[in-house]
Amino acid sequence: MQLINEIMATLSNVTTRRGESDPPSVRFTLDAFPETKSSKTGVSVRYVYNPSKSWYVFRASYGREDQAADYIVEEGTYVYIAKRYARKIVNGKQKKVLEKLLPNLLFVYTTEDKAEEYVKHTPALSFLTYYYNHFVQDEMGKNPPLTISCNEMENFIIATSNMSEHLKFVDESQCHYKGGETVRVIEGLFKGVEGRVARVAGQQRVVLSLSSIGLISTAYIPTAFIMPINTD
Repeated sequence: MQLINEIMATLSNVTTRRGESDPPSVRFTLDAFPETKSSKTGVSVRYVYNPSKSWYVFRASYGREDQAADYIVEEGTYVYIAKRYARKIVNGKQKKVLEKLLPNLLFVYTTEDKAEEYVKHTPALSFLTYYYNHFVQDEMGKNPPLTISCNEMENFIIATSNMSEHLKFVDESQCHYKGGETVRVIEGLFKGVEGRVARVAGQQRVVLSLSSIGLISTAYIPTAFIMPINTD
């Protein structure tokens, strides 16, 4: 019922202007991205594009993503951990709790040297490792650390920063695509997200890809909220 109310409230304010030949851009600006903050000290860092940095994917053992993030943020580095709300039974009562969308993974925007320092030369982060790209081999025949493009990562952040309980990490077999074109969500909670329209769990959603990691689907998206885009 809550989801229906949210959709109807947004529908009342729709101004898609789908017939225009050059519709206005609805992508989020970078300053609209969430701050990353240390839970211990309150230190916060904003995401600022820097051509010398890349998005590295780190894996923290035993669910210590937040511990790793606290340390790295206090170093002045931007970290993103994707989370969503979930309804669970706690002490016999249903509660809305925050959980990791991609358990054990954190996304760190930093230089190659700093990434190497965090993973291999920082005793306080001994539980941290690279998430390797298993689809690529370097000149030594080894899989390099996985990095994700800024465009793809920014799209992922837009899709997940609202922490909607309806976000899903999905398998290809769960996605029944409606055509192959790329679309952009132009209204609602997922405004700015780009991906492909698919039916997932019986609902129309937009599915986006995160390189070598998997697929993430939004909540239900009405057709009026979707605009095809030219990716040429």
